[in-house]
Amino acid sequence: MIDLNTTYLGLKLKNPLVASASVISKKVSNIKKLEDAGVSAVVMYSLFEEQINQESLSLNYYLERGTEAHAEALTYFPEMQSFNLEPDKYLEHIQKAKQSVEIPVIGSLNGISPTGWTKYAKLIEEAGADALELNIYYLSTSSHVDSTVLEDMYIDLVKMIADSIDIPMAVKMNPFITSLPNLGKTLAENGAKGLVLFNRFYQPDLDVENMEVVPTLDLSTSKDLRLPLRWTAILYGLLNADIAISGGVHNGIDIVKSIMAGANVAMTASELVGSGIQRASSMLEELTTWMQIHEYEAITQMQGSMSQRNVVEPAAFERANYMKALSLFDNDFRY
Repeated sequence: MIDLNTTYLGLKLKNPLVASASVISKKVSNIKKLEDAGVSAVVMYSLFEEQINQESLSLNYYLERGTEAHAEALTYFPEMQSFNLEPDKYLEHIQKAKQSVEIPVIGSLNGISPTGWTKYAKLIEEAGADALELNIYYLSTSSHVDSTVLEDMYIDLVKMIADSIDIPMAVKMNPFITSLPNLGKTLAENGAKGLVLFNRFYQPDLDVENMEVVPTLDLSTSKDLRLPLRWTAILYGLLNADIAISGGVHNGIDIVKSIMAGANVAMTASELVGSGIQRASSMLEELTTWMQIHEYEAITQMQGSMSQRNVVEPAAFERANYMKALSLFDNDFRY
């Protein structure tokens, strides 16, 4: 019997497949379907900072500059009424979800400024959430803001929220960090029990005929797995924190890769949105079949086996990999 059990944020999970934040979790009935399909935990659709602080002057500042292109937003410049759930309804939604399923339910906060976050992190905990995912995103458009200032914002926010709640917290990060290992280590030291790699930020397109900025939303593919896979392999064993891969997980082999790189869990949303919730069941079957063929008895045997610290050529995750890739392309190219 294949043992798919794993742990994430101190939670015991029946397998490593977790449903990441998406439109699916807006309905409790869908969360129940996720559980029935075999998903081991679900991250709720995010409560956005803009919902908490609708009257904030900084909201207009950020929206006018287009910095809030969240992966979970439905439009590039969203109106307040278009957000998923109002704060009080969001808390009620978590309560109903917890009453309906046995799998862990992870709340999600999405934003950057400290105003109101401590309060709602605590309320999400009181609503019954088993953990919290802090989805931080800030795109600096100022030439006067350096990387230290931005990283300090991350650290202060994580520490403030971690000190205010008793449930474990993971930080969903973006890959555009000067020194990801250093920031990840510091976040773990200041209360983060896990890192989620990475948030996908949808980039706007330009309609040159109508002179408009056009929102775009493209589902991920397995190719998108490469970025979080590489960083997970590098970070494995360096941090006192769990790692979740998010973005590019579409099949059982993607789950295998995620765990071998060092992740505790593999999160998916695009595959479930595009192919249906029941796809989770076949993804787990593909994982189990692969493990049987390759004679693995438990997920724990696989974790980190292809991380940077365990592969024959550790430099493959660094600059040498770039050089080798270019060399392979050069050999394949016919002049």
